[in-house]
Amino acid sequence: MGGSLQGSFRYAWRGLKLAFARERNLRIHLALGTLALGLAWALSLSRLEWALVILCIGTVVAAELFNAAVESLVDLYQEDYHPLAAAAKDVAAAGVLIAAAAASLVGGIVFIPRLWAIINS
Repeated sequence: MGGSLQGSFRYAWRGLKLAFARERNLRIHLALGTLALGLAWALSLSRLEWALVILCIGTVVAAELFNAAVESLVDLYQEDYHPLAAAAKDVAAAGVLIAAAAASLVGGIVFIPRLWAIINS
């Protein structure tokens, strides 16, 4: 069952490209993450603040990828509507919602005071 490390990275990269092509919400989250990184650079965040922003972006993107995987698996095995299939998809989507909400709160805590200081100066 063991594959090469290079093969593992190749499969992961393929999955990321596939998800990027298929998942609109992933593209939206990546765009927002890129904007957050640009704002972090412009505001000269501390190392800890950078770490928090990067961790939040990674968490949201990972949650979106897990959600896409769950949806694909459910669709593969359940063509017709089934309450458990719907529940699996809804719970996976809720995971993305929680990750995005937490990231938004952290973003507010990190960015709003700095932006407010610029506006009031």
